[in-house]
Amino acid sequence: MSEQRAVFTIGHSNYSIEKLLGLLQEQRIEAVADIRSYPYSRYAPRFGRVALERSLTAAGIDYRFLGRELGGRPLGDEFHDADGRVDYAVVAASAPFVRGIACLMEWGAPRRGALLCSEEDPRACHRRLLVGRVLAERGWAVEHIRGDGSVEREAELVARETSGSRNNGQLSIFDALGERTWKSARSVSRKGRRPTSSAR
Repeated sequence: MSEQRAVFTIGHSNYSIEKLLGLLQEQRIEAVADIRSYPYSRYAPRFGRVALERSLTAAGIDYRFLGRELGGRPLGDEFHDADGRVDYAVVAASAPFVRGIACLMEWGAPRRGALLCSEEDPRACHRRLLVGRVLAERGWAVEHIRGDGSVEREAELVARETSGSRNNGQLSIFDALGERTWKSARSVSRKGRRPTSSAR
């Protein structure tokens, strides 16, 4: 029986670049897929796309930007509801997303890889609720690298959520009832502000 493929997730938060690299190296991560829609931050320029790729490459970690395909803030009204929340079902069925998942699986499968976004806590982040869910449905094990260096398996997070813990009303991605609409945990409307990857 073949070993289940695994993918890690991590959020850069407001870490120093040294801390981010340390967290990745501690888990022996070999490749990072950046799935931020907007890979820059005026508050954390070290995590801009060019600077981050340079730092990861220098540390021996391969980098690929897949934010256009797998980002959590897709362009187009068809991807948002009236409240500005992203309809993940529509996104997951879109051609760019499907291509992005195929690319991610082919590129990352041979190596120990991680999905990178901005939020430290994966519970309300699209790296878990959207991309992680799709990969899990395809048989991948999803594990989350936390800021304290611990690794939280998706199964552990699900168990904690289904035992009564909830985050902003968002149920587990594997909620047994399957009755909640598959959308972002909050509005990601772009009106009135420039998008940033500096969420903490």
